[in-house]
Amino acid sequence: MFSTPAYAQAAGAASTDPMVMIIGFAPYLAIFAIFYFLLIRPQQQRVKSHRAMVDAVAKGDEVVTGGGIIGKAMKVEGTEVEVEVASGVKLRVLKATLADVRKPGAAVGSNATAAKA
Repeated sequence: MFSTPAYAQAAGAASTDPMVMIIGFAPYLAIFAIFYFLLIRPQQQRVKSHRAMVDAVAKGDEVVTGGGIIGKAMKVEGTEVEVEVASGVKLRVLKATLADVRKPGAAVGSNATAAKA
């Protein structure tokens, strides 16, 4: 009695205009572009630089394994590296498990620049 009756309206014809479809997809394209440039691309670059660093490991480099073991690369053969962790204690590890490779004589950490000054 106090409410007005609601009348159904005829549904509008579906728009087949290509511009409307492009505008509808624009937010999805923008979200994908943001994800690509902020997440995917930087991660790919990090993986590429890490792979290059591990492939360039040579005898005499100081290496850090994924488990945190620090040692000196004594022999590099194919996919394996022989790491000396103490005098007379040698481990064979896979190159893929190396987390970091430090060249001899290279500065390490944020205090390295202060120590040079």
